[in-house]
Amino acid sequence: MEEHYESGGVYGILHRPGNANGQGIVLTHGAGTNCQAPLLVRMARLLADNGYTVLRYDLPFRRSGRKGPPMPAQAALDREGIRHAVEAMRKVTGGPVIASGHSYGGRQSAMAAAEDPAMARGLLLFSYPLHPPNKPEQLRTSFFGDLRTPVLFVHGTKDPFGTIEELRTHIALIPARTDVIAVEGAGHDLKRAPDLIQEILARMLF
Repeated sequence: MEEHYESGGVYGILHRPGNANGQGIVLTHGAGTNCQAPLLVRMARLLADNGYTVLRYDLPFRRSGRKGPPMPAQAALDREGIRHAVEAMRKVTGGPVIASGHSYGGRQSAMAAAEDPAMARGLLLFSYPLHPPNKPEQLRTSFFGDLRTPVLFVHGTKDPFGTIEELRTHIALIPARTDVIAVEGAGHDLKRAPDLIQEILARMLF
């Protein structure tokens, strides 16, 4: 069952499974989209089909009315929004919560977890933006050494924001357990990721 959710500044769609497993997932979007992004809709429905209560939600920068990508100064507010979404889900399920996001949303979820290791049981990150396209020197990994939450990365082999090899190299800095699912032939949009739902579930060992 899907229903609109709005509480405490958190806005999105709540997916309630028919046979709940007691675990919740908060799922958010990249810099150019919102919680209606096709990848988020498909993943939320599949995760709910497998027992997870899922909240796909808008980050604060999108709720502010901004049409384009977020301003760098907005990032701290977006991380606060992620923490609020996790708290909201914890109230819904009463159980553990996994923080998940695509691209920018995944990066900010990981940064929020690095700032607060107790925030989430695990992280499910789609297309982590390791660096801007064609700018491998501009790494977005400065907080990796502080990240103590287990992470499953789902990443396309043709993602211009970082190769699989680059990703594997840099996540070695993360002191928590990590794993990578390589989506063959996929770009940053990860259109094929939902086809791998059973592999994602099997390796989401949080």
